Amino acid sequence: MTVDGGPEENQWVDDQAGPVVRPYAVTRGRARPVTGTFDLISLVTATRADATPEAGLGPEHLAIVGLCQRMQSVAEVAAHLDLPVGTIRVLLGDLVARELVQVREPRATGGVPDDSVFEAVINGLRAL
Repeated sequence: MTVDGGPEENQWVDDQAGPVVRPYAVTRGRARPVTGTFDLISLVTATRADATPEAGLGPEHLAIVGLCQRMQSVAEVAAHLDLPVGTIRVLLGDLVARELVQVREPRATGGVPDDSVFEAVINGLRAL
């Protein structure tokens, strides 16, 4: 009963939201992956056609393996599963440790070109 004597309402429950699971519950309180750092543009691919439910794997782990049958970036995985990137990184660490997914890190760039390249571009533009 509420203070005014009316029936108790579930004013804090949003039927449209569905069941809410906090990210720390999904990762079992872990904030860092057991292996890897996983950049946002790192590419994730499943190593098996399907993952059987094993001890220690939650539904989110299985969803990642299913989603990554086709190569996805870490950011895409997070967006598709509607989970924070930090949570996805922890779950990916679990999957890499079990060899259920493979993650390819982006290549390092060669850095900033030296001034001679910029000078050549400017001289070429001036010649036009």
